[in-house]
Amino acid sequence: MKNFAFRSAKAWTTYPGDHFFSPTPALSKAAKGRPNIIFVDVDHPMQTIEGFGSAFTESAAVTFYEMPAALQKEVLRAFFHPTRGNAYSLCRTHINSCDFSLGNYSCASQANDTELTSFSIERENQSILPMIRAASAVAGRPIQLLASPWSPPAWMKSNGQMNRGGKLLPRHRKTWARYYTRYIREMEKAGFSIWGLTVQNEPEATQPWDSCVYTAEDERDFVRDHLGPELVRAGLKSKRLVIWDHNRDRLYQRAKVVYDDPKAARYVWGAGFHWYCGDFFDNVRYLHDAYPEKQLLFTEGCQESGSHMGSWDTGERYARSIIADLNRWTVGWIDWNILLNEAGGPNHVGNYCSAPILYDRTLKRLKYQSSYFYIGHFSRFIRSGARRLIAASGHDSLESTAALNPDGSVAVVVLNRSQATLPYQIQVQNQHRYLVSEPRSIATVVFR
Repeated sequence: MKNFAFRSAKAWTTYPGDHFFSPTPALSKAAKGRPNIIFVDVDHPMQTIEGFGSAFTESAAVTFYEMPAALQKEVLRAFFHPTRGNAYSLCRTHINSCDFSLGNYSCASQANDTELTSFSIERENQSILPMIRAASAVAGRPIQLLASPWSPPAWMKSNGQMNRGGKLLPRHRKTWARYYTRYIREMEKAGFSIWGLTVQNEPEATQPWDSCVYTAEDERDFVRDHLGPELVRAGLKSKRLVIWDHNRDRLYQRAKVVYDDPKAARYVWGAGFHWYCGDFFDNVRYLHDAYPEKQLLFTEGCQESGSHMGSWDTGERYARSIIADLNRWTVGWIDWNILLNEAGGPNHVGNYCSAPILYDRTLKRLKYQSSYFYIGHFSRFIRSGARRLIAASGHDSLESTAALNPDGSVAVVVLNRSQATLPYQIQVQNQHRYLVSEPRSIATVVFR
């Protein structure tokens, strides 16, 4: 057993009443009665954490550049500053358009351009890439980028449009595989390194917006016969290839089809998943248990159907999901739009959603949502390269996770979604800290 000589512990709590990251003093002794203990085991570190972050969409970037310069600086600091912000390090962006774009577009819109001679990322250069560049400057390092397509160009698809589903035409599979590698290389020329790729955003969804349908067998065969070999041919086999990228409900069975084919599985780093169907948290653990060599990544989640301005439930939904997913072997957690306007847009088909910060265009003010603070209780204190630790809670209303950071500190996150005030103690080896969990609160305690 390694001995950690912790000299101090500091706590921060967020709870209703404008208490955000409030310094929280420890109690001098435990409350009377049987204590509610959260036991943190430093002797059995689990998965390595890749990071936390959000998505650079065209809608987010356009909203960003509508704001005054002072508010732009505030947004970048709020999300990316390593000590004064949420320290985001792992973010997502879209290949071609998505619903949170101003309209349909692709990098090769010229019909039947199988040689990709018209390929260009000029649309990304208008707003998305400048925003990512500015974010990386504030972060002090490049942001790790996960790139996902919502749809191939319309001319590659069975329905002849980017919206409303349709399928990739078999005769364009090879060209579409080359499209990914061309995108990566063009991004590199612009100064951006792609950390990973997903094969297709939400491959079982036929949406009014940009979408494309793959069966599990379609995805397996495309990875095995086209995309995987093309990444190798292009010298890009180190890029993390993520399958599924859809909801937890069918995560296990979809991934199994790919993983049980050794020729396809060798190209795949792991599976991505969303939350738009219910919880199904155990499906995440089941997939790890069956295929422990593959990784798990939460690739998208947001509060749907409007901006939900001022909702406290939104933040709690985030924290509950992050805790449950980390405790089931997830290595990273990526929110959806980093920023939207007060309506939850723009969105070219009216699919408005919430974001951690909303920009009120009339008042020219930023509106911080509960999700911003709840995500920050993880991203500010659990750093890239941390190892997740078991945090065994002794009370049903105290949901918890913990991580051992690369600098040797231990961060413990405790969520209380109940209306009760709950005294508790955290035990890390021989160190004890006594605290009180406020109703509907989240706290992070860091041992150093």
